Amino acid sequence: MPLSLFKDFERTGAFIARFFYMAAMMSFWFYTPQLMQGDLHFAPLWVGFGFFPMTMVMYIVALKLPELTQKIGNARILHIGMLLTLIGMIIVCFFQNSFGYWWGIGVPMLLIGAGQSMSISPLTVSGVIRTRGEESGAASGLVNAVHQIGGAVGLAFVALVAGNINNQVMRYQVSMITATIFVIIALISSFFLIHSNRMRR
Repeated sequence: MPLSLFKDFERTGAFIARFFYMAAMMSFWFYTPQLMQGDLHFAPLWVGFGFFPMTMVMYIVALKLPELTQKIGNARILHIGMLLTLIGMIIVCFFQNSFGYWWGIGVPMLLIGAGQSMSISPLTVSGVIRTRGEESGAASGLVNAVHQIGGAVGLAFVALVAGNINNQVMRYQVSMITATIFVIIALISSFFLIHSNRMRR
């Protein structure tokens, strides 16, 4: 892997942001089905249907993404997506039994789904931007490696923090608080490295 890939602040920011963003998303995908089955008493099949709102929003936003990118630019799309994800994650941090599925999980999923669609693609663009022909394959591979490693390491850390909490709702809250911190780190790194680098240019 050519270390020259890290010389560009925008690419480095995209790698860091993607690592922490996927750490948060993998934790959300792992712990939310457990909460839906254990606390809301969803059958496994209905847990799958429970993610349908998120899936539909991701699909709709993805269709509009090229048009939005042309209008407001890659960096702004990324920051809006990260902010939407952050708002959704903050909401799930306060989950209580009385909220039920729709207010406790369904509505935040809409925000997280839209945010994810608006974040992943711009992060990919920034991760391979301005690479030379001989570096493009390595840059693309590094984007995928950071994606997978970020999810695995992030989930392992969240499990270390929250895994021994017996109360399921409290375990979910603690895991989502930790995941929300990951999103904040991703947002900060994307702003100060990706946005600032574009401003300098």
